Parts: sequence; C-alpha cells; structure tokens
Amino acid sequence: MILDHIYEAIIDNVFLRLDELVPGSEVFLKLEGLNPAGSIKLKAALGMVEDAERAGIAGPGDRIIESSSGSLGVALALVAAAKGHPFTCVTDPNTSPHSVALMRALGAEVVEVSRRDANGGFLGTRIAYIRERVAAEPDVVWLNQYANPANPRAHEIYTARAILSEIVRIDYLFIGVGTSGTLMGCLTHFRKHSPATRIVAVDSEGSVTFGFPPKPRYIPGLGTSRKPEICCPDAPDEVILISEADAVRTCRSFAQRGVFVGGSTGSVLAAVAHSAPKIPEDSRVVALSPDFGDRYTHTVYNDDWVTRKFGPEAVSIGELAGQTGR
Repeated sequence: MILDHIYEAIIDNVFLRLDELVPGSEVFLKLEGLNPAGSIKLKAALGMVEDAERAGIAGPGDRIIESSSGSLGVALALVAAAKGHPFTCVTDPNTSPHSVALMRALGAEVVEVSRRDANGGFLGTRIAYIRERVAAEPDVVWLNQYANPANPRAHEIYTARAILSEIVRIDYLFIGVGTSGTLMGCLTHFRKHSPATRIVAVDSEGSVTFGFPPKPRYIPGLGTSRKPEICCPDAPDEVILISEADAVRTCRSFAQRGVFVGGSTGSVLAAVAHSAPKIPEDSRVVALSPDFGDRYTHTVYNDDWVTRKFGPEAVSIGELAGQTGR
C-alpha cells in the first residue's frame, strides 16, 4: 500500500480475541492504537478538518484551535501539520506529559488551563479560553468537537462500518464515551444495519454526560464536566459507569498479560467484565480500545501517581470489576 498522506493510513480492521472475559462467548477488542496518531481520534480529527476546509471555514494557513485532554490533540497536531495549518491545543493538568510532548513535536502550540469549572472539571475553562481566543483572532478556527457533526460522522463512515465488515454478527458493542463522537456515529450506523446489536455506553464516574453527579476526574479520555451537544443521552441501550480506580486495576491486569492499553480501554474492559454474568452464552461481543498504554506510563502505570489519586489499594491487581450507572 502506497499513500500520499500519513493521515490516510487509517488501520481499521485489527481485533484481539479476549474470549476469557465472557466465558462461553466470543469477545473482540478493536485496536485503534495502531493508527498513525496512536488513537481512534485520527478519524475524528481528519473528518472535522476536511469538513471545515470543504466549507471554506478553514482556509489555507488558518490556525485551528481545539480543546483536548490528549489523544484528539495529538491527532489534530498530525493532521494540521500535514495540511499546513498552525494548531493550538488547549489542555489541562490531566493531560499526560507524553501527549503534550507529541503535540509540540508536531509543531502545535499547547496551552494549559488550570482552573476547574463549576462541575469540578476543566472542560468549561478550556472552552472559555477558546472563545476568548477566537474573539480576539479572527483567523483562528474552532472545530468544536463537542458540537461538530463531522465528529460522529467520521465514526459512522470508518469505525462502525469496519466493525460490521470484520465481525458481521454482533450482539453487544461496548463504547467508551468522551465527546460521544464514537458512540453517536456507531449508533447511527448500527441502528440502520444491525439494529439487534445492544449498544453499551461506558462512562467514567464523575462525568455529567448521562446526568450523573459531577466529581473530579484524573484520567483523560472518558467523561465530561459539560454535556456535549452531539450526545443523545438516551440513545444507547445501556450506560455503565466505571470508577477510575477500577479502570486502573483493569489496565494493570491486562498489562501483566502483555496487553498494554490506555485508561479508556481499561474502563471499557471493566464494563465488559462487569456485564459478563448477564451476557447469554454464544454471544458475540465487541469492545473498542481507543489507544494503547504508552501515554499513561506517568499516570495509570505509575505506582506513586495511582497511590496519590486513588489510594494504595488501586495499585494492586485484582479481579476485573465495574459499577453500573443505569
């Protein structure tokens, strides 16, 4: 395969069998960390930038700005660099040093906000900064992943189609929810082409996306402190909340078996394990792994950090577990 641009190298057909998670059924983990930007966010980044270019919103050389806790920022830095757009990413203290270093290596400006918003997170503060920046600099284009229909559309076009093409019959699909772009895009496609599939949204405790109480969160990827406009909270068949401590333990458990995944994947796999007793035998289960563990070595896989945030019990590797939210 010979490509003209790095962002064309979307790898969408690699799945890892994890049948032991749901005894008597087949479990497939879709590995999105193999994409050039290292995560599932490459598809949303490319979709939103190209949509803005087609609409004439982002002209040649215009600066793009976006709020991100890590992976989308890296993906946008890659796409923007390849297309000749300056890029500013607005982050917060939860963003991993590794992700910040990657963005800067790709030429991005990285701005960190440190004041928490009214719900105890940083999203409201990040967006407030972007609004001020856009008002002051007319040539700065905010993609707004939280309200941009090009975000879920990218996952309808790529992610959802790839899943059904490879696995065909799917009884359960577990999707982690951040902006909800992946969830909503997959929902649109599956409702049309595989309506019997049960769609399970996996969110982090402390996230307000599905109407649960806010509280501080420390692992980037899942959850929001402000409901994304593109999200329809009642659309999935089920919502499962996972504590960040459970996500950490799950990540560490799989790493001991050579499966090195990121924090969001830990939450998704914990949700699958929690649901296992009620999943009928001979089911086919697909779970999405947004990225690998390399961006979490300073957090999820660092004993000191985990102990400070969640206590010493979170460092130990126990049984996979989760907590239901609805």
